[in-house]
Amino acid sequence: MSGLKLNLDLKLQQKLSPQQIQFIKLLQLNTLDLEKRVEEELLDNPAMEESLEDDDDVDVKFGEDDAKGIENELAHEGDELVEQKVEIENQLDDEPVAESVDESVDDLYDLSNYDYEMADGDDFQLYEESDPNEERKEMPIASATSFHDYLTEQFEAIVTSEKEEVIGLQIIGSLDDDGYLRRELPAISNDLAFTQNVETNINELEAVLKKIQSLDPAGIAARSLQECLLLQLKRKDNKDLNVKLATTIIEKYIDDFTKKHYDRLCKSLKIEEPELKRAIEVIIHLNPKPGDISVADKSNYIIPDFTVTNEGNKLLVMLNNRNVPPLRVSRSYIDTIKSYEKNPNNKQLKDSMQYIKQKIDGARWFIESIKQRHNTLMLTMNAIVEYQREFFFEGDERSLKPMILKDIAQKVSLDISTISRVASSKYVDTEFGIFPLKFFFSEGMTNEDGEEVSNKEIKKILTECIAAEDKRKPLPDEILMDILKKKGYGIARRTVAKYREQLNIPVARLRREL
Repeated sequence: MSGLKLNLDLKLQQKLSPQQIQFIKLLQLNTLDLEKRVEEELLDNPAMEESLEDDDDVDVKFGEDDAKGIENELAHEGDELVEQKVEIENQLDDEPVAESVDESVDDLYDLSNYDYEMADGDDFQLYEESDPNEERKEMPIASATSFHDYLTEQFEAIVTSEKEEVIGLQIIGSLDDDGYLRRELPAISNDLAFTQNVETNINELEAVLKKIQSLDPAGIAARSLQECLLLQLKRKDNKDLNVKLATTIIEKYIDDFTKKHYDRLCKSLKIEEPELKRAIEVIIHLNPKPGDISVADKSNYIIPDFTVTNEGNKLLVMLNNRNVPPLRVSRSYIDTIKSYEKNPNNKQLKDSMQYIKQKIDGARWFIESIKQRHNTLMLTMNAIVEYQREFFFEGDERSLKPMILKDIAQKVSLDISTISRVASSKYVDTEFGIFPLKFFFSEGMTNEDGEEVSNKEIKKILTECIAAEDKRKPLPDEILMDILKKKGYGIARRTVAKYREQLNIPVARLRREL
């Protein structure tokens, strides 16, 4: 039996503090998610509140000496305290934050809306909104019924029994976002037995499924693309010869249709090419993803996180913070601390000081994280605008420069992971449309003139060539490669195929039309 041994190991580890983790999570949120997060924090932490305009003349200060006095009193009682520090020591961002609490509550905690102006030079000017009395307008946010709620509402109007309702809701809950039922009926039967204690059989499930498939939109709850298209065709005029032919194609020759073997279809169906073309026109107007046209998804609403405008040949960058209220530490909590300072022997106040201090710490950390998020977003967006200046003036995708995360990270002296979080799920509103931030990042290559160009420029040319091609004889990747080489872009055929796939453009055979 070997004896016990003690070993001393020295290790160097990096650990994120709770404040750093909070800042990172807030940084990657878009405008809408940030608004929800702020609302949650306001509900969870009573020590934080919205700052009102008419509170500006109330003088409330929470001094560093006050905090130390409270700490000493609580330490004397044997309570373990968390060191009161507001500084968020983020290794990804060297933005200085307040380390003391001897600033006024309004100055420290109110979050003003700032805009950043980018002049022709490299300097950025921070200025406050011009009219402080301007009415605060909220950005409208669309509300919609969810896809499953929309189906449930229809189904509940046609059910005939409680058991049928339970089965139907189970099936509706099993639908994917695109409206398909990809879970097998025996598995749904098992789900009902284990979760709802409802015994059923395949025939009952099939009967309820047919009722659900009769709901809007047409094609909902299909188990395959073929069934989805047939469900939609059945709702069309069955006396129309083109609809009949389209139904025959989907029922018996769907493989030839999807692979665009039109000559084989004409031969099998004993029809001429014009007849086939009319039938295909019916098919291509069907929806292969019926879930996408539900009430919840009729429109995709995007709330831009930034706005870039051109004012007098100067690019103006603004952060959308309209729906995020100014925040501060609750004055009632500060008043409670002041009352305790005046009457330290008040046992009732002393018992609640630990709770109050923890809530104040949490409020301060959250507010500082919001402010640091604001600064980091603006710093990064200004760098992107400066880097892609020509695009924001002209709106021509070909003027985009090759730019990767590392380029912006070096420009603003932040970590690449920070830039990645800023670019994630955020949008910018420009004079030429709304773009995701990821749109401005692309790899580059060198053309025949020795100039470095973005691969977005190559993709643009590729898209134009395919849009202008004869659809009866689509251009294969080899021909597209030759066209690009003539324009000065010497790329391989496999690179053309890669860019085409990234653009969601099918191969030449599948682009063929009659």
